[in-house]
Amino acid sequence: MSILKALIPKKLMFNYLTITFLLTLCFSGLIYCTQKDRKTESSITIAIQTFTGIPEQDVVYVEQKIKSFYPKVVVLPKINLPKQAYYKPRNRYRADSILAFLRQSKADDYVFIGLTNKDISNTKGSVKDFGVLGLGYCPGKVCVASTFRLDKKARQEQLFKVAIHELGHTQGLPHCKQTHCFMRDAEGKNPTNEEKEFCKDCKKLLQKKGWKL
Repeated sequence: MSILKALIPKKLMFNYLTITFLLTLCFSGLIYCTQKDRKTESSITIAIQTFTGIPEQDVVYVEQKIKSFYPKVVVLPKINLPKQAYYKPRNRYRADSILAFLRQSKADDYVFIGLTNKDISNTKGSVKDFGVLGLGYCPGKVCVASTFRLDKKARQEQLFKVAIHELGHTQGLPHCKQTHCFMRDAEGKNPTNEEKEFCKDCKKLLQKKGWKL
């Protein structure tokens, strides 16, 4: 800088410093915008709403597995299932009513998944009360998964697969024809042992939303 001062007149030196300063600001601004844009790709947080009765070890397992796909995950304190969701004739809880309960949250930056060990159901076609593994809006902000119909020996892994399936629905993924894909339609059964990963097409959509796949 001392050599520049000796060779360049004061006015030119002032102009030089001004331009350098402005260029620095512009460059910094570009970096900030790029980082900000990257953040918006994964701007949501997945909130796991645990319901009374779900084993803590199941919650921890599902949380860690989801984080391997999507890092922004929080676990909320346990609460009771909403009384209005209870369906007395079958001694179980309506999954659609649980979703309506979870949907009451006004947090736009969150997607909620409820985890329960209770039997849950939903209307399917002409069947008014059809037992399900889980349910989620597609697309939407809420979903729920239950351990009730899962194999005891593989409960945690199967619960994760049901949870990731329902979360996939909230991100806009429909049911998939690939039998190894997490988005496979259960069709009234429990095919989770055959599911290995998201298929290529499902991965593409989730990657655009900031998922690490």
